[in-house]
Order: sequence, then C-alpha cells, then structure tokens
Amino acid sequence: MKLRLFLWLWSLLWHLGLPVVLVYLWRRARKDPLYGQHLGERFGRYRQRLQGAVWVHAVSLGEVRSAVPLIRALLDRGESVVSTHFTPAGRREATRVFAADIKAGRLVAVWVPVETAWAFAGFFRAFRPSIGLVMEIEIWPRMIFAARNAHVPLYMCNAQYPTKSMARDAKFTVRHDLMRGFAGALVKSDLQAQRFASVGVENITVTGELRFDQPIPPALVAAAQSLRPHLAGERPVITFASAVEGEDELYLDAIAQALRHPSRPFIVYVPRKPERFDEVAAMLSSRGLRFLRRSQSLGAALTAESLPSPLWGGDGGGGPVQDILLGDSLGEMYFYIALADRVVTGGGFTPHGAHNIIEPLALQRPVIVGPEIHTIEYPAVEAIAAGVCLRVPTAEALAAALTDWPGPGPDTIRAFFAAHSGATARTLAALPTQKFSSKIFAPTRR
Repeated sequence: MKLRLFLWLWSLLWHLGLPVVLVYLWRRARKDPLYGQHLGERFGRYRQRLQGAVWVHAVSLGEVRSAVPLIRALLDRGESVVSTHFTPAGRREATRVFAADIKAGRLVAVWVPVETAWAFAGFFRAFRPSIGLVMEIEIWPRMIFAARNAHVPLYMCNAQYPTKSMARDAKFTVRHDLMRGFAGALVKSDLQAQRFASVGVENITVTGELRFDQPIPPALVAAAQSLRPHLAGERPVITFASAVEGEDELYLDAIAQALRHPSRPFIVYVPRKPERFDEVAAMLSSRGLRFLRRSQSLGAALTAESLPSPLWGGDGGGGPVQDILLGDSLGEMYFYIALADRVVTGGGFTPHGAHNIIEPLALQRPVIVGPEIHTIEYPAVEAIAAGVCLRVPTAEALAAALTDWPGPGPDTIRAFFAAHSGATARTLAALPTQKFSSKIFAPTRR
C-alpha cells in the first residue's frame, strides 16, 4: 500500500510538472540544441522500431562509456540494441561510437521517456525489448514498474550502492522497495553485493566494473604521442580530466602554484560539460594564463601542422609559449589523458563526488582524486590501497601532489588493471539466454 501510494503521488507530480519539464528542456536547448530535438521521444513517440532488442539505459556520457564494451559484445553476438539517454552528451557518444551499427539497423539511440506510464507504454510498443539493463544506479519508479507491466526483466547493471545513498535511503526506505522491483543486480564488487542484499535485492551477481574493458582508441593515443613534444617540450604534463563546476577556482589556484615550481608542468584542462567550455576559457583569460583551445588550435586531424606558429621560444628559454591546453572537445578524453604523466580526475572536491579513474589507469597514468570518492568507491578504494591512485584531502595537498608525488611505475598500474578486468564476459554470462516468459513478473496496477 505504501508503494502504491508513492507511485500515485509520483505520477501526479510528473503530470503536474510536465510544463516545467518542457521549460527545462527549452532552456537547456538554448545552450545545446539537441535538448530540443526529437522531443516526441521523451513522450513515448518513436519513429524507429527495433523489436526484441536488448535495452540499455545509459543516462549520460559516463554511463555510455561504461556501457560501450557490453553493447559491443551484445552486438557481436548478434543482438540488436536500443540505448536510451537523457543528456545530449550521452546520446552523442552513443551515436558516435556505434555509428556503423546505427546505419546497419542493429542499434537505435533515443531519449528515455519521461516518468509517466503512458510515455513508457509508447517506448515498449516501439521496441518490445527482451531485457533491460540500467547502467550504474538509476532508480526511476515508473521505469521499473512499466517494465514489470510489459513483462520486461529489468536489471541494475554495473551497479554500485554508494555510502551516501545508503545513508539517505535509510531515512526514506521507499527506494529499497523500488530496488526490489528489479529482476536482479549485476554489481561491481563483493561489498556492493552485500549492500544490495542488505536492502532485500535478490538475484545478485558480482560481475565487476565494465569500464576496465573499455577499448582504447589507438588513433587518439598516437596523436598524443606525436603532439606532446610540440605542446610541452620536455616539461611534465598534468591533465585535469572532467573538471566540474565548483572546482575550477580551486584547480586554477593549484595550477598557478604548480607553474611556479621549477619543473613548470604543462597543463591540459578538460571541463566536464561542453556548455562550460567558453566559461572556463574566460576564467583562464581573466587570470592571465597562457592557453590554447583545442577547438581552435589542433584541427580535426590532431596534427602538429595545425598548431599556431610560432609556438616556441616565447618564454626566453626556447620552450613552448603556452602553459595550458583547454580540452574543449568531445570524444577525445583518451587523447588528453595520453598526453599526461599524471591525471587529476574531477568531481572529488564537490559533494557530487569524483568521476571515472579507470581511463587514466588504462593508459598506465597515476591518478589524483579529491576527498569525495563515494561515487567511485569501487575501484577507488582498491586503487588507493594499491598505490596507483592518490586521494588528497585539501586544496593545499592537491597543489603539493601535482609536482611532488612520485607516483607508481607503469608495471604496478598494469598489474592492478589486469586484476580487475573481465567484467564484460562475466556480465554476458550472468544474463539469461532463453526467451523470457510473460510470467516472470505479475503485472502491477498503474
């Protein structure tokens, strides 16, 4: 009864709030036009049809990147896939990575419908997925129960239950009831399995972290190797990856201190969201920092020929005249990381928590994170214990670590990475292979 009352109130809230949703999308579309495109999909109206596909819900860019190896494995074994997203960054990444599969009709990337029964009914009519995989931990009540009404087994995939979420949910236990509505959970670690089991989730399998299986784009790594001497000379390189709003001033203070160090590192600064590119460029300019914008200086091919001339000699010592490369592009994170000797992963100095540390480790780059790691508890705790990741508690400690932390050797990072790979195969092995019966779930009232 408690859950039914909650669902009724939840549906009422969404129906009353639909004008607010439209205003939100309109305002976001002023910065990113894709927010305002394909609007009918958000309300369950889809022109595409892909019956019997595996449904992968990856809300934004980070979730898409974690899903890439799994989606590729599903496609390789002959499955078709429908991926749903909420943000343009997520949808763009899916359409970029799987462009050939979209053209061949094996994959469709669409907006996830809003949280109403009728919008999800339209989604299930269009695609009739055989199974649903929700990346990370996305608990959307209507999604869960719409899947049950459509007899679609819905799994949490690559799932974790962060400490802060557990503390919050202990005060409002309806999320525990909602999580028990999933068909099961494919989780990152034994600790995460224990956490989900403690709130009554059943059918749990430890599959590991899919990001350890992400493919590394060789062209981006090769471009970084070619361009680094032209950008940085002999200077060490530090990449700030996925810097989020609220951290920039702290990071720029640390960068200013690092640039006064005898080693004078070259900095690569990559904001998390594309709508922040111009804002961050203005911050760099206001501080008098010398920087290049990747979008204006490196060209589509990422070659040295596109660099501005003269690039060298302006510091009186024959070195590069710039100190910072602003990474204002999408889909090139491996290029920015491959330039670096060490990487600072953003988010850790905000309450929202740190972002992915696995991409740097994949390239054998040591990682520095801020104090808030609840979002990446696995594998951050293990990486810190292994010495391949350094957690700094304060801005002062960050500034010192940029130039003074020796970091581990590549062999240490390779060993850690190898020990935690293989999640894609374990996830595929955990998925049901037979056709799903309509009796798996008893329908629930809307």
